[in-house]
Amino acid sequence: MPAALTVTNPSDNAVTVSRSFDAPADLVFACHTQPQLVQRWQLGPPGWTMPICEIDLRVGGTYRYIWRSDADGSEFGFTGRYREIAVPTLIVHTEAMIGTPGEAVVTTSFEEHAGRTTLTLTMSFESREVRDQVLLTGMTDGMAQSYDRLDELLVETAA
Repeated sequence: MPAALTVTNPSDNAVTVSRSFDAPADLVFACHTQPQLVQRWQLGPPGWTMPICEIDLRVGGTYRYIWRSDADGSEFGFTGRYREIAVPTLIVHTEAMIGTPGEAVVTTSFEEHAGRTTLTLTMSFESREVRDQVLLTGMTDGMAQSYDRLDELLVETAA
């Protein structure tokens, strides 16, 4: 049974998502930073793929993710810049949806205890209104589905 996704609003403009994985922090971190692994789990709802996953994992480096619908070929994507990296415990980066104004600051921590890692991701938006609009997109449902796929990849990768 997959672990539960916990979603909270720690401030007026932020959302925090937390999820535990039965894997060490270095492996969970690798699955968030190696393009060939990210493309296998970070997909959202069924019927979407990530044909473009570019990651320059260094402070000042950038990333770009493009998702595509199998049904109609529509696409959307995100880009951002890495602000802080501490392997395998922390990533801080910006995130902007391609083609829309504004960006969020995303802080992701990986905390390991006895071979189990708790991921805590906090997204800080420009305002409460932007945060609420993002939450209405179903973002956390897509994250839950993706993290369930990550569970499967972690088992496969660890084997």
